[in-house]
Amino acid sequence: MVEDPSPAHGAPAVEVRTSTRRRKTASAYWQDGKVVVVLPAWMPHAERAVMVEGLVRRVLAQRPNARASDDDLAGRAALLSRQYLAGTLPASIRWVTNQRRRWGSCSPHSGDIRVSDRLRLVPPWVLDAVLVHELAHLDEPSHSARFRQLAERYPRTKEAALFLEGFSLGLEHPPANVAGGN
Repeated sequence: MVEDPSPAHGAPAVEVRTSTRRRKTASAYWQDGKVVVVLPAWMPHAERAVMVEGLVRRVLAQRPNARASDDDLAGRAALLSRQYLAGTLPASIRWVTNQRRRWGSCSPHSGDIRVSDRLRLVPPWVLDAVLVHELAHLDEPSHSARFRQLAERYPRTKEAALFLEGFSLGLEHPPANVAGGN
């Protein structure tokens, strides 16, 4: 087993494992906040680095927000606000670990937005829908008709709501074992 002890800023730790049982395939998956890459033991060392790099890139593409910072979140929110709303920006926006019953929250009076870190696992378009929803609260605190009009400017709002409904069910009842890792 080889671990990358000092990953680059924003890059996850990578653990490389070899398996004598693997004959042809290599795989990579998330486990405990790091990317685990499993390679056939016979693979020449010269080829391993290229294989690991490609597999890690593929896994990161599946979860692009896995290592996103609060600054990354603020940048995304600013872009979405300009594109779909009046450009209103939050006073602060950050990932939080204490939201288990909601995806995000907005305090319109202070201008603070908090986003559940559980959303790091969702596709970018789902996170975008949540961000537009919370940004819309800066202009309209209630869930009024005006608020819905603002939030639904994001074209995939309804699709994201459906995704999150299913995603939350999966979080409440995670499968006992998922083939291929996490």
